[in-house]
Amino acid sequence: MEKIKVIIMGLGPLGVKTVKFASRRNLEITGAVDINPSVKGKNLGKHCGIEGLSIPISSSVKEALARAKADVVILTTVSDVKRIVSQIKEIAECGLHVVSTCEELSYPWDAHSEGANEIDGTAKKCGVAVIGTGVNPGFLMDFLPTALTAVCQNVEKIKVSRIQNAQFRRVPFQKKIGAGLTLDEFEAKKNDGSLRHVGLTESIQMIASRMGWKLDRTEDIIEAVIAEKDIVTDAITIKAGNAAGVFQTGRGWSNGKELISLIFRAAVGEPETYDLVEITGEPDIRSKIEGGVNGDIATCAIIINAVKQIIRVSPGLKTMVDIPAVSFFN
Repeated sequence: MEKIKVIIMGLGPLGVKTVKFASRRNLEITGAVDINPSVKGKNLGKHCGIEGLSIPISSSVKEALARAKADVVILTTVSDVKRIVSQIKEIAECGLHVVSTCEELSYPWDAHSEGANEIDGTAKKCGVAVIGTGVNPGFLMDFLPTALTAVCQNVEKIKVSRIQNAQFRRVPFQKKIGAGLTLDEFEAKKNDGSLRHVGLTESIQMIASRMGWKLDRTEDIIEAVIAEKDIVTDAITIKAGNAAGVFQTGRGWSNGKELISLIFRAAVGEPETYDLVEITGEPDIRSKIEGGVNGDIATCAIIINAVKQIIRVSPGLKTMVDIPAVSFFN
């Protein structure tokens, strides 16, 4: 099998880990892009700590393509559709497929329809496919529960719980969930939209679309997990009474009935870590992953594994329920 040629765009912590994973897989990294002036021109291998990977970091996809051809861009830049539209359009116009970690792009058709339509139109015009995915959203709280309903004659409700001890996640993730903030600081960040698990509403909408459920409304409630005692780790110190993390609940309703319930709780010092899918139907299904799925490893892995499928589908903006099931390949 000929190796798929990829450019990796966005070389923050997630992008660097993706480069490390991709370099060990049946992919050929032909380019790397980052707009940060302090990174541009550096050697990718040296930047990522990989010997033998001698590729200069470019400031644009066009610049990278001038050095070597590619099939797909793995895009690990921003979380919102508004900012990623121009990035994807530029890539698509170069004739390259896109696999992105943008959380809102996982299912943008309801909450971000204008941007979704713009991306979809450009992708179809340029003959390429685009997808947003990751461990969550993109798999654990949306694709996986819909796949488990394949053995159900009837489904009345879907509940998914993702509970994590964030002590073992990247420091940027710990900051993202508000660990260490005072409760006033937590509330301020919650209110300005900078503190939340991005993608919970998109997961609800993906599930509803797949199930054929028309929702009347959705809700996304964010609360602080409060530290009951001082928590000290190698990376962070949290005083008792401050936020140790986030407790976020998403719900989807139809005709006054709650059909979808998604619970995301990530906090430093959380006593148990697991992922749980509960389907009320015929038959009932309860599937629990003890210890949970490591988010950093899984996100990098799933975007790499999605590369093989995105080059095989028809042009346009896709979601994980639109393409053939993603799996490990080598």
